[in-house]
Amino acid sequence: MTGFPVEDKNFYIQHLSENPENLTEIKSFSVSQKSGAGLENYLKNVAPSDEELSFARTYLVKSKSTHEIAAYFTLRNGLFTLELGDDDFYTVPAVELSNFAVNSVFRSNHPEIEKIGYTVFSDFVLPIVNYIRSFSGVKSLYIYALPEDRLISHYEKMGFRRLTPEKEKFVHSHVKPKYDMGCIFMYQIL
Repeated sequence: MTGFPVEDKNFYIQHLSENPENLTEIKSFSVSQKSGAGLENYLKNVAPSDEELSFARTYLVKSKSTHEIAAYFTLRNGLFTLELGDDDFYTVPAVELSNFAVNSVFRSNHPEIEKIGYTVFSDFVLPIVNYIRSFSGVKSLYIYALPEDRLISHYEKMGFRRLTPEKEKFVHSHVKPKYDMGCIFMYQIL
């Protein structure tokens, strides 16, 4: 029994390692923006080992009607530290939405399905994070967003906020992974 939805009206989710066929299916996943190449590379080349080593959990979001991969997201436990003042800081227990992408192949094959990213976030990501909160201390959800205005705006519409440049620099100097260089730290309090 799970405490979060594994399907909605259009989609269902599977852990990457739940079905051996997933490792073949992810080879056709594509991100249309050149800046998203790292997201595509992660899914195809890093996610399988991260899943096996329990560094992260990657979920494939599949169409209920065609079983194509529509999107994917990766979650991992984490924390971030906020500077409160002179030599004073606060550590926030959190879940990192470390990867989040819509499959451009699916999007072009199914233009009638709108707001795929928002749907995945509201119907799957948030319920899973809230389920985790029922077992462990989690106060926030955070992401390192690609530095694109339209993407930052999209995440803001989904409830994420940015820190002031000084506070963001503090967070980056304490917990930002090397592979997220150049990305923008954003968070939301749960």
